[in-house]
Amino acid sequence: MNSNNIAINTHSSIRIEGSRILYIDPFQIKAEPHDADLILITHSHFDHLDPESIAGIVRENTVFVAPESIREEAEKIFSGHAAVFVQPGDEKEAAGIRFRALPAYNKLKPFHPKHNRWVGYLITMDQTSYYIAGDTDAVKELTDLTCDIALVPVGGKYTMTAQEAAKLVNHISPAVAIPTHYGSVVGNGKEGEIFRGLLNKSIKVEILL
Repeated sequence: MNSNNIAINTHSSIRIEGSRILYIDPFQIKAEPHDADLILITHSHFDHLDPESIAGIVRENTVFVAPESIREEAEKIFSGHAAVFVQPGDEKEAAGIRFRALPAYNKLKPFHPKHNRWVGYLITMDQTSYYIAGDTDAVKELTDLTCDIALVPVGGKYTMTAQEAAKLVNHISPAVAIPTHYGSVVGNGKEGEIFRGLLNKSIKVEILL
């Protein structure tokens, strides 16, 4: 499974290039390529909904996807562009890309409550499925997930720890796993290697941070 088309700018700021150019939660992007076909936002925290980074990647025909629960805030940033708003469980298409919105929340921690209805995404592009978890714990709704490539948070505090993420990913069993959400806003930078060491040998781990 080829993951050479994936880049992580920092934290959970993901770029995937294929038949379309996708950005998920663009954050601290200094360049201004103006090349985004589709921008997907998981929730409204500053490190996931960054107007300055969006301004540098958006182009005339960019389409946005975001949770319905942040519509009012997001529409001010997406002004003038097509936007699709979703609830957990929705299956939709935008910019020619099929995707499903999945629940993303904390079970006990207060940072990402379930009632906010924030999301992760299962995206299919060029016959490859990508799971981008957003900020979440290993919640029960994810146990039946299948994907080719999984990008999951491992930093702890606000999300899963490396240990919790590894347990979930071992259950999902993608071809490739990529740890995110550590080493800058949260974590000490070692979480990616801890995650790697806990995964089944059948899963290829890519460290992009």
